Amino acid sequence: MKKIALMTSGGDAPGMNAAIRAVVRTALYNKLEIFGIRRGYQGMIEGDIFEMETTSVSNIIQRGGTILKTARSKEFMTVEGRKKAYAQLKKNGIEGLILIGGDGTFKGANAFFNEFSLPAVGIPGTIDNDIAGTDYTLGFDTAVNTAVEAIDKIRDTAEAHDRMFIVEVMGRDAGYIALNSGIACGAEDILVPELSTDFKAILKRISSDKRRKKLVNIIVVAEGDEFGGAEAVRKKIIEKYPEIDVRATILGHIQRGGSPSYFDRVQASRMGFAAVNAMIAGKTQVMIGLENQKIIYTPFAHAIKEHTPLNLDMMEMARILAS
Repeated sequence: MKKIALMTSGGDAPGMNAAIRAVVRTALYNKLEIFGIRRGYQGMIEGDIFEMETTSVSNIIQRGGTILKTARSKEFMTVEGRKKAYAQLKKNGIEGLILIGGDGTFKGANAFFNEFSLPAVGIPGTIDNDIAGTDYTLGFDTAVNTAVEAIDKIRDTAEAHDRMFIVEVMGRDAGYIALNSGIACGAEDILVPELSTDFKAILKRISSDKRRKKLVNIIVVAEGDEFGGAEAVRKKIIEKYPEIDVRATILGHIQRGGSPSYFDRVQASRMGFAAVNAMIAGKTQVMIGLENQKIIYTPFAHAIKEHTPLNLDMMEMARILAS
């Protein structure tokens, strides 16, 4: 193998640039030609492919987002779209792919391999931290730290005005950001999509807090919670307690951006380095993962099919510590 290509796909995550840097420089060290593909699978279809050099990745390790950009491609989901994409890779002599993204990215790589036998190695890049086969995904640590910093500031103003705040964090299908940021900030309640919410218990706790004259409350809710996010939860609370000053704050895409944490930079570098070495060693259709701080290789089929279950012990701990 002499020529490989690299792309980022799906939602952006802090640490992607650090992984790009590691892949490019490890490939060049091993005398491989490395090509970047802009805008994920859509860019592949359109032939937005260029050769990368060591200077292509200078001064990017500290930057959020992705210099290769990212996009979602409905066209790639079709056989015709994948044929166009493969033709562009063949035109550039590319013999293997390194992909940074989530399970949708890896599904595309599996389809590509089944149809054209093109080997691929994946790096898990998603702030949701919900991909099976790795303890951490790139961007999760930074996203949680961003959420924690914001919630800490919200608690300051809540304390000043005796207010309750419902803070919505990202997590359409996974509650890892909500769980971890909620514990770190001492949230009174944490609502996640994986578990049914006992709203009667929340209202009972609020009633108890009123009697104790505890007027400051922080509830952290993942956007995919069954009640529909922060504003829906706020309305449900003021229906029962109209006298309480309840505010909703949606943190939104601030969690995706910003300079990656030291942890995300180091793990991205490790994963990028390992991805190139895995490809050189002939491994294919595997995702680079971290388990107990060691590099492991998880088949795409497992990473696609399974999701990391929420830690129920941590949820129980959060409930007890908030009482």
